[in-house]
Amino acid sequence: MSGSQVPVAADLAATDDIGWAVRLLAATPTHEHRDPELLRRWARAADAFGSALAPVACRARIVDRDGGLELGLLARYTSRPPTVELYTDTIERAERVVDARGWRDWYPPGSVRAAALAHEAVHVHLHHGPAKAALKRALGHSALRLGRLRVPGHVAGAEEVAAHAYARTVCGLGRSPLLLTAALAAETESGTDPGTTPPPARDARREN
Repeated sequence: MSGSQVPVAADLAATDDIGWAVRLLAATPTHEHRDPELLRRWARAADAFGSALAPVACRARIVDRDGGLELGLLARYTSRPPTVELYTDTIERAERVVDARGWRDWYPPGSVRAAALAHEAVHVHLHHGPAKAALKRALGHSALRLGRLRVPGHVAGAEEVAAHAYARTVCGLGRSPLLLTAALAAETESGTDPGTTPPPARDARREN
C-alpha cells in the first residue's frame, strides 16, 4: 500500500473493501494518473473475479519461516521452484493487531495464516493456468484494438485485489485482508504498538 495516504487508525474500518482495493491500485506504478472511476471499475471487477473463483489447492511447496518483519511481508510466492513462504513472525503480529483493534469477529483465530495461504494459492493458480487470461477479460482493459480485434491488457495490481477477495471469501472473513494490511501500515506510520510494532503492509508480493 506504499504511496497512498493512510487515514488515521480510527477511520480504517470506515473504508470498505472496494475502497481499499482502489487505494491499492492507485498506489501501484502505472496508475498514478488514472481516472479514479476507472480504478474503481477495475477494483470491482477484480474483487468479483476473486470472490467467484472456485477453491483451489496450493500446488506449491509451503514453508513456514521467520524474517517477515524485516522484509515487511506476511507471505510470498516464488516460482523457481514454486514455493509459498508464510512468515510466522508477521502473522503472529497481525493476529495481535486484530485483537487490539477488536476485529476478531472479522478475522477469527488462525484466519490470518489461512488467508495468507489462500492468497498465495491464487497467485500460483494464476501463474500456471488459464485463469490469468480470464482475469484480463473480466477487467475489460484493452492493450490493443484493431477493428473488431481486441487484445486484453494487463492491469497492474488487479491480481492482488483478486487474491485478497478470494482469501476473504474462502476463509469466510468479515472483511478483506486488505483492511488488516492497512492497519499494519498505519501502526508502523503512527508508531503505535499493539504488543510490538508491525511492518509495512506488503503481504502477498509475488517474486519470481
